[in-house]
Amino acid sequence: MQKLVFNDVLYVSDGRIRRADIVVEGEYIAQITNKEEIPQPSALSPQPSLLLPGVIDSHVHTREPGMTHKGDLTTESHAAAAGGVTTIMDMPNVVPQTTTLETLRDRQAMGAAHAFVNYSFYFGATNSNAHLLPHLDPSTVPAVKLFMGSSTGGMLVDHGEALRAVFEQSPLLIMAHCEDSAIIAENMRQAQTLYGDDPDVCHHPEIRSREACIASSRLAIQLAQETNARLHIAHVTTKEELKTLSPLPSSVTLEACIPHLLFTDTDYTTLGTRIKCNPAVKTREDREALRKALTDGRITTIATDHAPHLLSEKAGGCKRAVSGMPMVQFSLPAMLGLVEEGVLPITRMVELMCHNPARLFHIAGRGFIREGMKADLTLVRRQPWTLTADKIVSRCGWSPLEGHTFPWQVEQTYCNGRLIYNKGVFADGNSHAQALHFTLSIS
Repeated sequence: MQKLVFNDVLYVSDGRIRRADIVVEGEYIAQITNKEEIPQPSALSPQPSLLLPGVIDSHVHTREPGMTHKGDLTTESHAAAAGGVTTIMDMPNVVPQTTTLETLRDRQAMGAAHAFVNYSFYFGATNSNAHLLPHLDPSTVPAVKLFMGSSTGGMLVDHGEALRAVFEQSPLLIMAHCEDSAIIAENMRQAQTLYGDDPDVCHHPEIRSREACIASSRLAIQLAQETNARLHIAHVTTKEELKTLSPLPSSVTLEACIPHLLFTDTDYTTLGTRIKCNPAVKTREDREALRKALTDGRITTIATDHAPHLLSEKAGGCKRAVSGMPMVQFSLPAMLGLVEEGVLPITRMVELMCHNPARLFHIAGRGFIREGMKADLTLVRRQPWTLTADKIVSRCGWSPLEGHTFPWQVEQTYCNGRLIYNKGVFADGNSHAQALHFTLSIS
């Protein structure tokens, strides 16, 4: 049995920053000998390194199968490892879509064969498959993904009866992409009348508008309340959603995604379609409202919506350029940058990126640095670095963050007790990755 010892390491877990000796035996954290607790206000800035739980990214598109020219399970899970992410939860809008029990089993087999970090796969809802939802295995499937707004892959559920059936039939958490497609279609029609067939990307937040997000989120919450379903609203983007949806029912939670925490609509001028995503990046006021919601309890999880595309596919404007950007490798360095800026404490960042995903999806044995938990860990070091194209691991080969300097970098990533990433070098093979197991509750 392999044994690892972290001597006199500063680690973050369960709302505390502590100095300890930590022993890992095999896949598990075997012993934690705490020495002292570090006061929160002065904990981050003076420290050269920190040991964190491995990040759980609950919103990732690896593109396998069917779109592997821009990413696959192997390349994107290596990108995750380079970013301190030890668990990815993969979306169903691939080719073929993960909307039948057979395609779900096929993807789970692909994960076992190709994933470099821990993995699971969402089941996708459609207008005609609600009858399959009660047959999903809640120990192996994290949630049902519901597109209430059209996005990459064309999995829109827009028929009223079909939409209600998803909420009524799902025994699992429903993770919803909330945008009203009728509003978007009318906005696009008006924009094309004014600006031509393919409006400039600066009009993207006008077309994929705040009104479209608000209307769809309200409908999702209404359906969840009427059917007693558990609902997680993906990538919230507007200050109005955060305000008018509060207080939320106990069965409803919200996700913030990295692009909406970093960028604003002024960035379309310089970054163009590189930051085109659905829902759209919106105003500075929206970004600041999202950042505030990270610390006041309204946001439950932070994820990336990692969505690799070739740069050639990002050519054009609101109609022609595809939506999505690669982020899984840079979410932890980016969030550590926001910690440095005072946007949120390091303990809250760990709660949003590690603890809460484990709690929300009931992920067994992961998300915390505790004795008896799986040793999914990342060591980060205070060492400024600038992102250049040669450092990008994702197959698509680009990032909207190129040229940005991060104050912290991921030095090492451990998955199930094994060192899989060490200062730019990856371990061989993928034998250390495991399928996620979901239980009834995580405390």
